[in-house]
Amino acid sequence: MKQGRAAPADFDLVGIGQCSIDHVCRVDGIPRIGGKAAMLGYDLLPGGQVATAMLAAARLGLRTAYVGSVGGDAIAEFVLAPLAEAGVDLAGVRRVPGATTRLAVILVDLASGERTVLGHRDSRLQLTATDVPAARIEGARGLLVDAEDAAVSREAAIVARHAGIPVVADVDAPGPGVEALLEAVDFPLVSRSFAETISSDGTVRGGLDRLVHFGARMAVATLGDRGCLARVGDREIASPAFPIAPRDTTGAGDVFHAAFAWGLLEGFSGERLLRTANAAAALACRGLGAQGDLPTRAELEAFLREREPGPWRDPDLRS
Repeated sequence: MKQGRAAPADFDLVGIGQCSIDHVCRVDGIPRIGGKAAMLGYDLLPGGQVATAMLAAARLGLRTAYVGSVGGDAIAEFVLAPLAEAGVDLAGVRRVPGATTRLAVILVDLASGERTVLGHRDSRLQLTATDVPAARIEGARGLLVDAEDAAVSREAAIVARHAGIPVVADVDAPGPGVEALLEAVDFPLVSRSFAETISSDGTVRGGLDRLVHFGARMAVATLGDRGCLARVGDREIASPAFPIAPRDTTGAGDVFHAAFAWGLLEGFSGERLLRTANAAAALACRGLGAQGDLPTRAELEAFLREREPGPWRDPDLRS
């Protein structure tokens, strides 16, 4: 966090990255290639990983600002409406005439609640260096970025680091500029598949080692219903998930990132920080879609008081 601030921060958390319109399709198992299946339910819902995280952070009580891009279509207002209603600052949103707002088709398996995501973004929605809100970042307590426009997120991260502001990054896939971005962030929160991909030995542990080598203060790999695994220097922290029967896991990772940022700004560290993020992710699985049931601070704190996480389970990670 910033040191020696003379005045209160303008925002607690600024987020730069995706927003989306989600076509949520409930199915009885994912169809095989070449097959057909009936949808058991269909909903058109707002989503996107950073937009959802900013909304979740606002529900936890943070003053948030969202920076991203939308098309010139009517869907844009539908996507932004939940953020506006929650008081998320949207002055940094770029509206692109003629472009279509980012969309995702999400297949949710009815039995398990697990989701498969197919995303599409109009190339005209790409952010550029001019979209980096330096003054807003410098007037905040924390920054959350994704890697969709990795070079822009890196520029924003550099601004934050120069101002002494912690940077959290949501990274789930490799791509141009992603490694350079990771070298500029303090808290990379990555998917299991990404950790395995960047590892020299194909393991989550190897991926976390590499993130620490990049300069991470804490590197975290999210593992779905197995919780998360983190590295702080040479120390490993395994944080098990909370046993739940999920309705829909869409957005659980986004809410994990929001709660991680909230806990970080509250001064949490180590096991407490990861346990808090896991709990928020579990609560997010109660609703349909990325933003269907985001927990409030009171709900999250009550959940943590009343429940213990399940046992750590993943023999291949502990070998």
